[in-house]
Amino acid sequence: MFQSLISGHPSHMSGLPPEIALQLPQGQQLGAANALVRVSFSKWSSIARLKAGQIGALAEDYVEGKLQFEGAMRDVMRAMLKVLPGNPVESDTGWWTGLLHRARSLAAHTLVKDAAQIQFHYDVSDAFYALWLDPRRVYSCAYYRQDSMTLAQAQEAKLDHICRKLMLQPGERFLDIGAGWGALLLWAAEHYGVDATGITLSKNQHAHVQQLIDAKGLGQRVHIELRDYRDLQQDRPFDKISSVGMFEHVGQANMNAYFGKVMQLLAPGGLVLNHGITAGGVENRQLGAGMGDFIGKYIFPGGELLHISAVLEHLAHSGLEMVDTENLRPHYGRTLWDWSDALEARLGEARAVLASGGSAERAEKILRAYRLYLAGSAMSFEQGWIALHQVLATRPALDRQGDAIKGAQSAYPFNREYIYR
Repeated sequence: MFQSLISGHPSHMSGLPPEIALQLPQGQQLGAANALVRVSFSKWSSIARLKAGQIGALAEDYVEGKLQFEGAMRDVMRAMLKVLPGNPVESDTGWWTGLLHRARSLAAHTLVKDAAQIQFHYDVSDAFYALWLDPRRVYSCAYYRQDSMTLAQAQEAKLDHICRKLMLQPGERFLDIGAGWGALLLWAAEHYGVDATGITLSKNQHAHVQQLIDAKGLGQRVHIELRDYRDLQQDRPFDKISSVGMFEHVGQANMNAYFGKVMQLLAPGGLVLNHGITAGGVENRQLGAGMGDFIGKYIFPGGELLHISAVLEHLAHSGLEMVDTENLRPHYGRTLWDWSDALEARLGEARAVLASGGSAERAEKILRAYRLYLAGSAMSFEQGWIALHQVLATRPALDRQGDAIKGAQSAYPFNREYIYR
């Protein structure tokens, strides 16, 4: 589309979508004066990247200040759809690529590196996240059970959806792997009466959750630990386990070990719910056109995605039995747009908050990266390039007695009626 435009004379207008206008490094203007989106280039190298469809590299240029976007982020994303070189879930799937991915995954996911990578993202600034998340700071896909729900209502609906799926009961030992700012941990304790333990690698999140526990007087039943899941002792297994928005950080090379550890931590007959982002393509582990590389550099270093079929295969290898799987892909698209809109409405405050913890230049880079990340991810979920699956599984107990249905081998009743009562 843009090849003939850029390689020809600047006045050549063929192929330029009406909603996009360009300003070239020497000041030439291309496109309609009233275009919804204007892209201003300071470097010809950025134009070459646009011409080649290198969206991730363009995003990097934006973060580094080599180009500027003007327009609503929703319009910017619609414009970017028109310059993508093809479906970004398509990638090289040969044996060498797979071997290289595994080698990189093994190198990227040590105990020390995983802790550093989590702190890189989640310890940016609690006040920054508070500007655009819901009041409980739930940083994962919401559940818009009703179309009229606000973000805050949909996040509470998600918390309850998880608790209902897990059939939480008073007095049960409940573990939340990757507890975030404590929303699910506290919801489960306050509404379902469980003895709840959460773990996180984020120092900021750990301090925040501990403060909430103390303020609510829940210290006898709720505990938060700054700990890696691999360091948890399994001498006292948990009745129920959740992992929400965490296993994306595990890495493909460690996936069997991850589900194996969950299996060891779960009591026989118990339930575990794994809620996480999955790849849209069967073979790809990140988005193409350089978008995955951009997210890895600026947002989630070490993050890896697997297709749901691969997730279920790893889960099965551990001995866990999948009993229910639900795809919430469009719910995450809407969640991300709610986050994006909230951030766009408070850009000035966001700059000030980020600058208070460092230089104004670094603050601007972080803000630009998050603006693209939130809007771009929303578009990716809407397009089906990535998905979000909740997988409910059990640790079968062959000698279990008294189940609602013969042969259940777990607390799961093998119907979905109980979730909606």
